[in-house]
Amino acid sequence: MVQKTDPYRIDAVDRALQLLSLLRDRGRLSVTEAAHELGVAPSTAHRLLSTLGLRGWAVQGDKRLYEAGPELAVHVPAAAGIPEVRRRVRPHLASLYEQLDETVHLMVLSGTDVRFVDGIESEQTLRVSLRVGTRAPAHTTPGGRAMLAELSPDALVTLHAGGLRPGPGGHARTVEELGTELEQVRAQRFGLNREMSEPGVVALGASLGTEVGGLRAALTVAVPTARLTGADAEAVAAALVETCAQAHAELSTASPPG
Repeated sequence: MVQKTDPYRIDAVDRALQLLSLLRDRGRLSVTEAAHELGVAPSTAHRLLSTLGLRGWAVQGDKRLYEAGPELAVHVPAAAGIPEVRRRVRPHLASLYEQLDETVHLMVLSGTDVRFVDGIESEQTLRVSLRVGTRAPAHTTPGGRAMLAELSPDALVTLHAGGLRPGPGGHARTVEELGTELEQVRAQRFGLNREMSEPGVVALGASLGTEVGGLRAALTVAVPTARLTGADAEAVAAALVETCAQAHAELSTASPPG
């Protein structure tokens, strides 16, 4: 731990790290409590907490209390399951790519976020680039919504106790709106983003419907809008849903390779 006499200490960084420790240990924190613990004005504490919120390390919940955000809530055991997910799902990811020759991803649910943990980029001249290694609020991605659609209404509310993190225009802004969207996802068995997150990109995602390495996982396809007509979209969705169904059948019965 950095001592206050350390000449290299940066006050803002030190205070932010103290707030992360408080959020981790207490679960919830008011601006007044944060200001008291840091020995700063409430306005300073509020700016620090708001900045942590922008990066996903904190979320503002009921009664304006700040809680640990998805970045802080990621547990080591969950992260440890990612190599197993990659290994066991990779053949199905490759199969989907071979059918479509479009950029495909494997993502896992991590708190209220999704993590893109594997992918294969299309070789076509006009293509969507890989996002492996990035994160996004689950409700703003088609694969994330497909996984959230498997949760019970109570579990969905509990998961988003601090409300939905803001996303690009067009996405649900409340848990109630999200619940309504998920009804359609359940009915069609996949989620769809048509230029909702990125101009010129249509993305579809479907859940594997089973946990792998202790994690919920989904496959997604991202296609340039210019190449996706109505008939093509139906074909892509059918291939995606069928591949995920095959993966579900295999992964829910097979034992992990030793």
